[in-house]
Amino acid sequence: MSERFEIPERGRSLRRPSVTAWVRLLRVAQRVERDLGVQLRERWELNNAQFDVLAHVGVEEGIVQQRLADSLLVTKGNVAQLLDRMEKRGLIERRPEGRTNRLYLTQEGRRLFDEVVPAHEALIAERLSVLSKEEQRLLSETLRKLDHSFDGEPSAVSG
Repeated sequence: MSERFEIPERGRSLRRPSVTAWVRLLRVAQRVERDLGVQLRERWELNNAQFDVLAHVGVEEGIVQQRLADSLLVTKGNVAQLLDRMEKRGLIERRPEGRTNRLYLTQEGRRLFDEVVPAHEALIAERLSVLSKEEQRLLSETLRKLDHSFDGEPSAVSG
């Protein structure tokens, strides 16, 4: 009998505004990310992670590998594997500087960046166009506030 009682208690947690907001935010993000992934794969044979690298390096030429990994919230090893694939494809160039590598787009990488980024932004704008400009501004401010609230906090995921 106690198991039946616990199930409704769990169900009630979905009524909390914070949980509902999280579920909706995640759902929207996953749907947009899926659509972006399809566009990247079908038009440019890129995955979302490769796009993220292309976009970051394109905006900040000369970025070091560790800073890129930190920006993407992945390990330096994961970034190294991505860079290996992108370097083989002729999109990224590593230039050693002391004990680190600085990252630059090749000519082909720059051409692809100039083509992919505007299309990526257009698809996002299309998906969010159901919101007014003011709603988009408020959403951005709210998410920025939430994002910054985690700065400097240790990860909740620990062994």
